Amino acid sequence: MKSLKLVVVGAGHVGSYVIADAMKLGLFATIGVIDIDNGVARGEALDQSHATALTYMNNIDVTSGGYEQCEDADIIICAAGPSILKDPNNPEAMQDRTLLTTNNAAVIREVMTGITKYTKSAIIIFITNPLDTMVYIAENEFGYPNGKIFGTGTMLDSARLRKTVANLYNIDPKSVTGYMMGEHGMTAFPVLSKLNIAGISYKDFASYYHDVKQLTADELKKEVVKTAYDVLNAKGWTNAGVSQAAVTMAKCIALDERSIYPASTTLKGEYGHDGDVAFSMPCLIGKNGIIKRIAPELDDWETEKLNESINYIKKTMKEAKTGIEFFKK
Repeated sequence: MKSLKLVVVGAGHVGSYVIADAMKLGLFATIGVIDIDNGVARGEALDQSHATALTYMNNIDVTSGGYEQCEDADIIICAAGPSILKDPNNPEAMQDRTLLTTNNAAVIREVMTGITKYTKSAIIIFITNPLDTMVYIAENEFGYPNGKIFGTGTMLDSARLRKTVANLYNIDPKSVTGYMMGEHGMTAFPVLSKLNIAGISYKDFASYYHDVKQLTADELKKEVVKTAYDVLNAKGWTNAGVSQAAVTMAKCIALDERSIYPASTTLKGEYGHDGDVAFSMPCLIGKNGIIKRIAPELDDWETEKLNESINYIKKTMKEAKTGIEFFKK
């Protein structure tokens, strides 16, 4: 059996958490660390390697260096670039991820230039915000094979949705099946028409809990978006949830699980869009990346929210100077 190699690009709050989570999977023989600050990469790799001497940890080779580490990588997780941080002058601010667009577009182009010098076969999972625009750049500007690049998308938003519903009924969130679609950000929306608890539709589940006031689609959307900022403004950043989302996707690839997750990907004809935008929708994922995009039928409210999300993402794409209109120039 071939031993697997993971490379993590960006060793900040998120990247370091990705490495720690990935080490506990027991799937990777080697984990490479890349950061714009070589000292940080070296220190992170050394710190993580010390943990391999502890009981119940796997003896993983944790390395640091440049993009040459990608040459034999099976999976690359990119967490490079600054993240949104809390505003010390406004403890309840809900800062938009698109504030990072110009800076992180340059970061992702630099990262992809480095990666593609050494490989176009590894599966690349992106975390960097604004995620959908960063995924679009990586997927469409570097000639990378179709399906091998995608983003964590609304994986975390969807987990927050399930947790919100679970809290409402005081049940295990794993009993809730549902997802968010669209932008990973302010315009993400719940696909309420497909949300269920133990196979019972969200709408019908209310009949079993007469003492609980169900949240509407708008209320759920607002709560899921808000809870991200509850984390951000309480501790200064978010990292645990999104790191676990990326590692869950990496595990799916490593084991060829063929799971369906809401990943950020460039559309190829779904919802009337072909190559002009990337956003999150359910995707079948396995060892070769995205095998199939699955476009669920949406109701009127969901369709309206999807179009709002697409329009918002396209504004961000313009700021990043990417998209079909720029390719034609």
